[in-house]
Amino acid sequence: MSQDLIGIIPPVVTPFTASGEVDEQAFRGVVRFMLKKQVHGICVGGSSGEGHTYSAQEFTRLMEIACEEVAGRVPVVAGIIVNSTRDAIARARSIEHLPVAGLQVTPVHYVFKCDDDATYKHFKALTEATKFPVIIYNVVPWNYLSPALLIRIMQDMPGVIGVKQSAGDMKLTADLMIGLPPGKKVYCAVDALLYCGFALGAQGTIAAQPAAIPGVCVTLWNAVQAGDHQKALQIHEAMLRFWNTISADNLPANIKTALRLQGVETGQPRMPMPASSEAQAAAIRRELDNVLRFDN
Repeated sequence: MSQDLIGIIPPVVTPFTASGEVDEQAFRGVVRFMLKKQVHGICVGGSSGEGHTYSAQEFTRLMEIACEEVAGRVPVVAGIIVNSTRDAIARARSIEHLPVAGLQVTPVHYVFKCDDDATYKHFKALTEATKFPVIIYNVVPWNYLSPALLIRIMQDMPGVIGVKQSAGDMKLTADLMIGLPPGKKVYCAVDALLYCGFALGAQGTIAAQPAAIPGVCVTLWNAVQAGDHQKALQIHEAMLRFWNTISADNLPANIKTALRLQGVETGQPRMPMPASSEAQAAAIRRELDNVLRFDN
């Protein structure tokens, strides 16, 4: 198996029981569904997976299950969403026994914002303390890293292999890409404009839409790589309509609804996140039927 992290890498959802415990069997089913859809990798513990709610023990256990289910067929990325350098290093070390291809790591995201030098030192300490390559997960609104800082970190740190560019506008993604150091990668996670990111040359995506409609995202990726932009634009339009039904503060719950409508058991969101409302579920069902025309 190549450990090169390119293409469609869904940040898989985490099924929880009504009491808030991890449903390990349902989680295995989610991973198997992704593999069936021929994704190029999976990420465990991202925002779509409610990774911010994991205990340290849950993080390690879910990574073990994912690696067991994947069995070397595609790379596995570990999502780390914690609030200190110490905790990020501890999570990375807790999975050193696993064949993990890389870490997806947020900047520190509590209310206190680190300045650029502190953020630089955070990722330097992490890369020096772990054997795993690091993808910076640039998503925190009040600690959103500029293209200049991201380029500085990637230039100075061999262990940082790329950036998952989330939120923000496509201009920031484009600015990052024109200054990208050789050998580094940008993963477009501007969900409404994945087609645009791929057309600009992003090396892949780790984003919510791949977690909800992985087969469609693989079809989009393949169309862009083949230069079939007429087909890619058609897929983009259907995906945008679908995205507008799931984009909300309870996005992980809405991804679960979309998967459940495709026959995947996804359990409950973890409290206090609410499940999809009746209106959300109806809209998701309508646009899901349309976008799945492009399922692989």
